[in-house]
Amino acid sequence: MEALRDADVIAAEDTRVVRRLLTHAGIAAGRRLRAVHARNESAQAQRIVEEVRAGARVVYAGDAGMPGICDPGEVLVRACVEAGLAVEVVPGPSALLAALVLSGLPAARFTFEGFLPRKGTARRERIAAIAVSPVTTVIFESPRRVADTLDELCAALGAERAVAVAREITKVFEEVRRGPIGEVAGAVRAAGEPRGEHVIVVGPAAPETRLVTDEEIEAAVAGAIRGGTTVRDAAAEVAGAFGVPKRRVYDLAIRVRAGGVRGP
Repeated sequence: MEALRDADVIAAEDTRVVRRLLTHAGIAAGRRLRAVHARNESAQAQRIVEEVRAGARVVYAGDAGMPGICDPGEVLVRACVEAGLAVEVVPGPSALLAALVLSGLPAARFTFEGFLPRKGTARRERIAAIAVSPVTTVIFESPRRVADTLDELCAALGAERAVAVAREITKVFEEVRRGPIGEVAGAVRAAGEPRGEHVIVVGPAAPETRLVTDEEIEAAVAGAIRGGTTVRDAAAEVAGAFGVPKRRVYDLAIRVRAGGVRGP
């Protein structure tokens, strides 16, 4: 609350939410509140950079998550960093870490996928990588698509893969479902369309399921290269995800580059 009290400008993803918070804490908002959301963040970032350069203390407050983690804030932070300005973080709620802990699944190493692509090759490649990943995977999903995503994961990973699905974390209707993905997917669909953003935590693949074909590796490498990753970095990324030797993946990546980036 001290950061909000001392700020010259309070940039908020949702000014209504932050105004209620300020009122609850007995802090006057005055004219300090400003909306900075996904639609105007790029334009507002440069304005804020100039204000900070002029000596203003600016605080960015998210809505119900951690700014920058699948939420507005990343563009603003990057603009300030590139301008050589000091950036500090006041730890706040993070559905990613909260769900990972609540899942009871291995958390020493994990991959954060954010929201999966809606459809197409990119979605298939990401799910294929999760299927063979030797570490826990965390996914964000909307209430409208969570049941379909769980069904797709079940088909690709097998009905026995361990999973946890959490929603409304730290709120009144917090709910966590844990168990084999086949059972959890069925329970979520049977419950009807739920409310609130969901976090799906998928347990790591068993060692014997991590065998992967050259074609699968090539598809994953092609997807990484299409996203702008270098051949060397793509090889390292895919080797880590699939749990296979980097040399093998690098050789296949060279073949993909020589033949043109491709995929299914």
